[in-house]
This record gives sequence, structure tokens and C-alpha cells, in this order.
Amino acid sequence: MTGTVSGRSGRSLPRRLRQALGEVAALVYLGVCAVLLGWAVVVTAVDSSGESMAGVIPLLATAPASLVLLFLPDHAAMFVVAVVFGALANAAVIGWCARALRRGDGPDPAR
Repeated sequence: MTGTVSGRSGRSLPRRLRQALGEVAALVYLGVCAVLLGWAVVVTAVDSSGESMAGVIPLLATAPASLVLLFLPDHAAMFVVAVVFGALANAAVIGWCARALRRGDGPDPAR
């Protein structure tokens, strides 16, 4: 196999991911997730009681993919990895959906 994914387009998976993540909707989603993650880290660091629930917001914004990695060992870095993975996975899906809607490859409803 030459590194291509069999299918309609025949393009490689990294190229398809790069195109999906380059969509405006996917980039806006990634920006929102980055802001939410930064906000949660700052609020948790400033909170002296240790009872901050700010980390729940980025996890919910990047669910369901982030919830899969949430079962990694309990460490602050694993939380960040889960949110980043969830954001990238969801942004790829958003980008693919945006490309499909813009391209309009669906069946013709007039037939």
C-alpha cells in the first residue's frame, strides 16, 4: 500500500485531516476549546480551596472523545491531553462535515 486510504478521494489520511482542520468552523471550535482550557487552568490555579469545577467545562465542550481519555492516570497533564485529543477529534469531524455540506455530494432530492 502506498500510504493512501482507499475510498472516493484516494488522498492520504494526513492530508485529509489537514484539510478538515483547516476549515473555518473547525478553527473557530479549536479556538473556543483553547480559551476554555486556558480559563479552566487559570481558575483552578487561582482557587485556593481546591474545589474548583472549572475543568468540567472544557471536558464537556470536547466530549465524547475527551471522555475516552479521561480514564488515563490521574494527573494534570492527562487532563490537558484528554481535552486536546477531544478538541482535535471533534474539530476534524466538524471540518469534514463543513466540507461535505459545502461540496454537496449528496443525492439529488429532485430525482
